[in-house]
Amino acid sequence: MFAWAGTRGSAVRLATSQRHHTGTDSLYVATPDRGPADGTTTYVDRIYTIRLAITKGHHGFTITPTLLATRLMHDGRDFLTGFAAAFDATNSPDSLRFDPEGIRVDRCGQTAFVSDEYGPFIHVFDLDRGTRLRSLKLPNKFLIDFPSANGNVELAANISGRQSNRGMEGLAISPNGEKLYGLMQSPLIQDGGLDASLKRVGTNNRLVEIDLESGAILEFLYQLDSKSNGVNEILAVNDHEFLVIERDGNAGAAAAFKKIFHIDIAGASDIRAVATLPQTGTPAGVTPVSKNLFIDLLDPAFGLAGATFPEKIEGLAFGPDLQDGRHALVVTNDNDFVPTQPNRFFVFAIDPSDLPGFAPQQFSRSRRDCFDRGQDDQH
Repeated sequence: MFAWAGTRGSAVRLATSQRHHTGTDSLYVATPDRGPADGTTTYVDRIYTIRLAITKGHHGFTITPTLLATRLMHDGRDFLTGFAAAFDATNSPDSLRFDPEGIRVDRCGQTAFVSDEYGPFIHVFDLDRGTRLRSLKLPNKFLIDFPSANGNVELAANISGRQSNRGMEGLAISPNGEKLYGLMQSPLIQDGGLDASLKRVGTNNRLVEIDLESGAILEFLYQLDSKSNGVNEILAVNDHEFLVIERDGNAGAAAAFKKIFHIDIAGASDIRAVATLPQTGTPAGVTPVSKNLFIDLLDPAFGLAGATFPEKIEGLAFGPDLQDGRHALVVTNDNDFVPTQPNRFFVFAIDPSDLPGFAPQQFSRSRRDCFDRGQDDQH
């Protein structure tokens, strides 16, 4: 396993585009988050198209990211914004307040699913126009009752739902495009996520499976290694295995935990009927997802650790395979729009034997998969 790095100056989350197969060149769609200054500006949310060229030279590979296009996100009338005060009192998915985190292209390549850390919600966007077409239904247990522009006020006012600024951070799509998987950054409030002083103490987190055809939902237990960690991205390996970023909140030489885990939901219990989870430990009768270390980004073998290592590793996507048959795994960071901290693209060459069950995302142009579904999205 080997790694290479490239840079660009904005915070992005990646998803492979259906048009990405052009040799060792590739296209990705990406989203920045809610903008600079932690939601205090009226930054307009957007979708990027990025080309990430991986070229082989005499001394390894070179990664060259290029921004090709930007589409501003809107609801058909008004722009969506990262401004924390742009919520509506009912915490509706129709709100203009939007903090885009995970993004995955659907199997037609025409729309993308984008998870919202504020809601949390999952919205469907037209990739050509940036229009929000609809929102997917999530169980009420994930939602808060009393939104606020102030995160501390939100935490104090709500007894259930997501923690402030710790919503649906990760999003994956199954290779056949039939299911989505949303992963919260931290445990829900009612799942022992906070202590009496509103400090994060929980380690039992929920992973949601959504059947895009029927709307059926399953939930699985993902257990954090530490109460100090958060989960930032999930990427499908096949229909039951995933890669997950779990990390601490430290940058540079202070960074101690920046890991990608290989998880499997096969054999894990459906915990949707479990109203509350304990702060730590596994509830009786519940089997969590299996979890094994896949990549330690701070491993000295990669040469990435040190003073310039970013705090927020938050993006995962597979690119086209390298010419020698190894899989290209792209890992990105969120630089919080700090100009002196460029966004970085780390690309790992994964031997097929390390992911024997790997299934690439499938794209379709059939009428059933694309035209009919596209028509339905307009209503």
